[in-house]
Amino acid sequence: MQVEISNREKSLLFWASFISLMAAAMGFTYRAMVLGEWMTEFNLTGVEGAKIFGASLWPIAITMVFFSLFVDKVGYKPSMFMAFGLQLAACIMTFLAKSPTQLYYACLCGGLGHGIIEAVINPVCASIYKEEKTKWLNILHAAWPAGFVVGGSIINFTAAWGWQMNSIWMLVPVVVYGIMFLGVRFPVDERVAAKVSYVDMLKDVGALATTFAIFLITYEVMNLIPGVEASLLIALLVGVAVGAVVGVMTKSLGKPFYFILCLLMVPLATTELGTDAWIKELMTPVMGKYAGWALVLSAGIMMVLRFQAGFLTKRFSAPTILTISSFFSMVGLMMLSKVDGIWIFVAFVLYAVGQTFYWPTVLGFVSEQYPKSGALSLNMITAVGLLSLGIIGTPVIGAFNDNHTKNNVKELSVEIYEKAKKDANVFGVSYEAIDAKVAEEVAQTLDKNEELTAATTKSGRQSLMTVALAFPLLMGVCFALIALYYKAKGGYKPVELTE
Repeated sequence: MQVEISNREKSLLFWASFISLMAAAMGFTYRAMVLGEWMTEFNLTGVEGAKIFGASLWPIAITMVFFSLFVDKVGYKPSMFMAFGLQLAACIMTFLAKSPTQLYYACLCGGLGHGIIEAVINPVCASIYKEEKTKWLNILHAAWPAGFVVGGSIINFTAAWGWQMNSIWMLVPVVVYGIMFLGVRFPVDERVAAKVSYVDMLKDVGALATTFAIFLITYEVMNLIPGVEASLLIALLVGVAVGAVVGVMTKSLGKPFYFILCLLMVPLATTELGTDAWIKELMTPVMGKYAGWALVLSAGIMMVLRFQAGFLTKRFSAPTILTISSFFSMVGLMMLSKVDGIWIFVAFVLYAVGQTFYWPTVLGFVSEQYPKSGALSLNMITAVGLLSLGIIGTPVIGAFNDNHTKNNVKELSVEIYEKAKKDANVFGVSYEAIDAKVAEEVAQTLDKNEELTAATTKSGRQSLMTVALAFPLLMGVCFALIALYYKAKGGYKPVELTE
C-alpha cells in the first residue's frame, strides 16, 4: 500500500539521502588522499595498498545488484540503518587501526555501506519525485561532487593532522544522516505500490542485461580470489548461464534500450571517471603546485551544475541531455589533447561540464522508462558502469596510452625503444609496450631524460584525443539516435505505472 508522505517529509528524506551519498563521497576522497600515508606508515607495496583501497570499491557494485533483489522485502529504512552501521564502523575502525588488516576491513565496511546507500536512495528519490525524476536524481547526485569538494578541501587544509585524526571528518556526515533518518517515513517503491510482480520486475532487465551484469561481477570476484587467474571466457559463460535462467523464468530478453544503455555505460564511465588521472597532470602548467586542486575544481563545477539540472530537464529529454553532454566531453577532451596555456583551463571546464549530467541523467532515463523494474534496473546499470570502468574502460585507456608511448619513444630513439620494449596483453590481444623504468635508465645514459618526459606527456595528450574519438563520439551518436527515435514516436514521455 502506498505511503502518503507530506512535502516536509519528502524534503527531509531527500536531504538525508543527499547527505548519506555525500558521506560516501567524503569517505572515498579521504581514502584516496591518505593512501600514500598508509603505504609509508605500514611499509606497503603498491599492490598491497591497491588491495586495501580496492576493498572500498568492489563491494559497491556487487552490493547494489544483489541488495536490489530484496531491498523491497527488507525495507528502505532498515537498509539505510544497515548502511549507517557499516559506515560508522568504517570510520571508527579507521581511526583505531594499527595494522593494514584493520584498514582493509575498515575499507570493506565503507564499501558495503556505500553500496547499500546507492541501492536505496536512487529508487527512493524516483518514488518521491515521480513527476521530475531526472531533475531530482541530478540534484541528488550533486552530493557526490559535494563530498569531493568538502572532503578534499578539509583534508588539504588539515593534512598536518595525519591520517588518523583526519578520519574523524568522515564521521560527521554519517552521524548527521543517521539522526535525520530516525524521524522520517520512507515511501513504498512505485513498482510495489503498483503491484507489479517480482517476475514482471525482472522482465525489463531480462536475459541480456543480466548476462552482461553477471559477466562483469563474476570477473571481478575471480580477481579477488587469491591464486585464481580471472578468465573472461569463464565469466562470460557464468553470465550466459544466469542470464538464460532469468530469460526462461521471465520469458524475456529484456527491453532493448535498457540493454543498449548498459553497454553505453562502458564508454560513459570511462569518459567520466577513467580520464581523471591525466587531467591533473595536464593542469599542472596552468595551476602549478596547486594542480592537485584540479579535481576539486571539477567536482565544484559538477556540484553547482547538477543543482541547476531543472533548467535542462524542463527544456530537453534525458537522451537529448546525454547527447549534449557527449558533445561537451568530446570537445573538452580534444582541446585538452592539443591546447596550451590558459586554453587548457577552458578545455578543462568544458570537460567538467560534459561530465556533469552523465550518470544521474542515465538514472533518470531508466527510472522514467522502466519503472516496473524498480530498484533493480537503477542499481544494475550503476553497478555495470562501476565494474566496466575497471574491467574494460581502464585497461583500454591503458592500451591506448601504451601504444602512443611506444610510437613516441620509437620516434625519439630507436635504441631506447629496442631496449625498453616489452610484450603486453589486453583481453587476450598482444601488443608492444614500453618498460618505463628501463626507458628512463637508457635515456639517462643518452642524456635524453627531458625528451623522454616530453614524449610520455605527449602520449597522455594523444590518449585523450583517442578517448574523445572512441567514447564521447560513440555515445553522442547513440544518444542522438535514441532521441530521434522518441521524437519519431511523438516525443519523449515518462512511463507512468498504474495499479
